[in-house]
Amino acid sequence: MGKSKKRLSSSQMIILGFAAVILLGAFLLMLPVSSKSGTVTPFLDCLFTSTSAVCVTGLVVQDTAVHWTVFGQTIILLLIQIGGMGVITVAVAITMASGKKISLMQRSTMQDAISAPQVGGIVRFTGFILKGIVIIELLGAVIMAPVFIQDYGFGEGLWMSIFHSVSAFCNAGFDIVDDGVLYNSLMGYAADPVINVTIILLIIIGGLGFLTWRDVYTNGLHVKRYRMQSKVILSVTAGLIVIPTVYFFFFEFAQLPMAQRIWGSLFQAVTPRTAGFNTLDLNAMSETGQMLTSLLMIIGGAPGSTAGGMKITTFAVMFSVAMAVFQRRQNGQFFGRRIDDETIKNAATVFLMYITLFLVGGMAISKLEDLMLMDCLYESASAMGTVGLSLGITPELGWVSRLILIAQMY
Repeated sequence: MGKSKKRLSSSQMIILGFAAVILLGAFLLMLPVSSKSGTVTPFLDCLFTSTSAVCVTGLVVQDTAVHWTVFGQTIILLLIQIGGMGVITVAVAITMASGKKISLMQRSTMQDAISAPQVGGIVRFTGFILKGIVIIELLGAVIMAPVFIQDYGFGEGLWMSIFHSVSAFCNAGFDIVDDGVLYNSLMGYAADPVINVTIILLIIIGGLGFLTWRDVYTNGLHVKRYRMQSKVILSVTAGLIVIPTVYFFFFEFAQLPMAQRIWGSLFQAVTPRTAGFNTLDLNAMSETGQMLTSLLMIIGGAPGSTAGGMKITTFAVMFSVAMAVFQRRQNGQFFGRRIDDETIKNAATVFLMYITLFLVGGMAISKLEDLMLMDCLYESASAMGTVGLSLGITPELGWVSRLILIAQMY
């Protein structure tokens, strides 16, 4: 095995690491103790759930609160945490905790996993990431605990606050709210400011990326000292929150009471990138609103974050290059700095891959299931962006369509 590891590249180790965790999670979820019925859950359902958890997506074929026991929910939560942190980050953390020396190969793999600019200082940076994750998730749980404890009692309420804090920070979108309506997500808390603000902040913080965290932690409000990538991520994130919020407020949720309208518009602008919770009925949105949501799901969050998607930086590079062509400039640029050709090539490749897989997956599911194309494209975007928002068709899909979504999430 030692010789085999030496032949594996960093990318191959990450790919195989995720596959191994997904399969292990699927087998654990198949155990009778994982389901409330006490029976074995079909392998494909378990594989879908495990893939969705590890890839921090949130698409489900079984209602998490209704089907899975506390043991099953704990397995899902661990898979979410591993997926959000990254398999390699978890492996390095275990190595650090055991007191063993981190090899150069492990450092290099860690660099690829979190999109770090250099290998130097990667172990210290990993420690910073782990401390940040623990502090943020605990804060989120503490803030939400009074609300859930009031509604569900101390034990269950505390568990729900922990579960939703981890799920939101890791941009997973899994929920365990049991309000008598299947797949209802957080719709019962549509006007609750505590739940809305906490979940929104956890999603945003998790989606900004670990390197952006370090910039903010190190430089505070001195934005000029930030790396160019951090400036791009923060400015584009702000734009991708404000613009959709305004659209949803005026054109999608105008009929709602003001509190639900405000919180729903902001929540619906944040959650597609890429958390998957929802507080309002997604099927009630117009096709324009659903398409806007699909585009936000495809864009996703920042590189080296808990979010998925093609990444904010990819979108920003493509937008900058397009603007350069319109303005007849030679190169795209950010904050007065030119974007090099290699970055543009990588961004174009990722962009084409995401758009192609999004369209092909949606069209294939539409043809296989004889469903409306828009609905299938929505689920496809949700899987590709590892978001988890759904128009409700995923639980009813056939096994081939489920495999397509599994492949897209992976």
